[in-house]
Amino acid sequence: MSDWPNARNSNGDRHGYGSDGAQPEGARVMRHVQRGGPSAPGSVPRQTPSYDDNVYDDLYRDQRAQDPYAQGGGQGGPGQDGYDSGYNTGQVYGSPAGRGGGPQGPGGPPAPPRAPKPPVNWKKRITWGLVTFLALLLVVSVSTYFWADSKLKREVDLSKVIERPDGGKGTNYLIVGSDSRAGMSDEEKKKLHTGSAEGKRTDSMMILHVADDGGNTMISLPRDSNVTIPSFKGADSGKLYPGTGRQTKLNAAYAEDGPELLVRTVEANTGLRIDHYAEIGFGGFAKIVDAVGGVEMDIPKGFKDKKSGADFEAGKQTLNGEEALAFVRTRYALPGSDLDRTKNQQKFLAALANQAATPGTVMNPFKLYPTMGAGLDTLIVDKDMDLMDVASMFWAMKGVTGGDGKSMNMPISGFANGNVVWDKAKVKELVSQLNNDEKVTVSGGN
Repeated sequence: MSDWPNARNSNGDRHGYGSDGAQPEGARVMRHVQRGGPSAPGSVPRQTPSYDDNVYDDLYRDQRAQDPYAQGGGQGGPGQDGYDSGYNTGQVYGSPAGRGGGPQGPGGPPAPPRAPKPPVNWKKRITWGLVTFLALLLVVSVSTYFWADSKLKREVDLSKVIERPDGGKGTNYLIVGSDSRAGMSDEEKKKLHTGSAEGKRTDSMMILHVADDGGNTMISLPRDSNVTIPSFKGADSGKLYPGTGRQTKLNAAYAEDGPELLVRTVEANTGLRIDHYAEIGFGGFAKIVDAVGGVEMDIPKGFKDKKSGADFEAGKQTLNGEEALAFVRTRYALPGSDLDRTKNQQKFLAALANQAATPGTVMNPFKLYPTMGAGLDTLIVDKDMDLMDVASMFWAMKGVTGGDGKSMNMPISGFANGNVVWDKAKVKELVSQLNNDEKVTVSGGN
């Protein structure tokens, strides 16, 4: 058995330490043997040491007090110092396992708890998410508004219309479907059965009265209505043309001097002031129908018409742009000719408006923008009409054709030379009710 505890160094110091204070390797091994660890290689079997435990403990107590690493539990458990714990686990002095103050050790004090994660502030997250969504929606809405407003073709100058009647309550729109072929290729003209006639004429005309307090009314004006062309100022020349008192079809006014003379003729023959004008051509109408994916119609009785290209069977069916245009243009195959055609036009507009206003179209940008683009690209309006007026016109038209309001033909009293003659007394009563935003009780022509 080694007697290293009683050995002295060259300076006469006891404990087996060298002059530099380092503990000899043999001391570490003996210490290891004393504390119950496995025997070091080459050592003798474990024996009870012969030295005085009290002396040994006194020798190391001073050293432990001076060494900060010898404090605490470390891996050796409670009450053991860093030296003991290091030696007890086979570690040499100065190694991480042998140093004191090890809260991570199983025998030491518990590690300080981690700071808990702050709770998720869902209210704040939802608020910021909503703010972000609303800001994005505002940007998209404003951008869409200016994009759509820039597409409006403000080509009609109603200030050129002379001798106008006084206005009443509400807003009156003159909505015109023209046979304009502007921008159409020869192939499209052939496909849509429009022919290649120069200029443009009106295939349909309607007055839409948007009341200030509800009760909107749509009145179809047959293109063959017998009217008097009044005096007017040329839209392009500015020259004043006197009225001749001649009787002609209503659509002739449009063919003679365009939208301004048509407005002048309607106002002179009805006494109703027109506030806004809107017109769409053949090509634009067909594109709108195709953009919304077609319009479903229930046709009670089938009919064919070579001039319009119509060829329909009875029953429910979805019409594409080409078929829709043929449906609203047909008159020769119908018993009531132009009067029956106006009924088909109102019926189709109701279906088209409902289709265009469905969530599947409004909430789908891949349908909404093509639909708006198709309509606005060929929509001609007056110079004072803005996008809000267009929206008001559309929603009022949708409501009327959907049953929320009244739709009718202009009251008629008969026919003259194949033309439709208006009932002047009923027309006057109708205009009075419209000007006063009263419920329309006048019956229209069949």
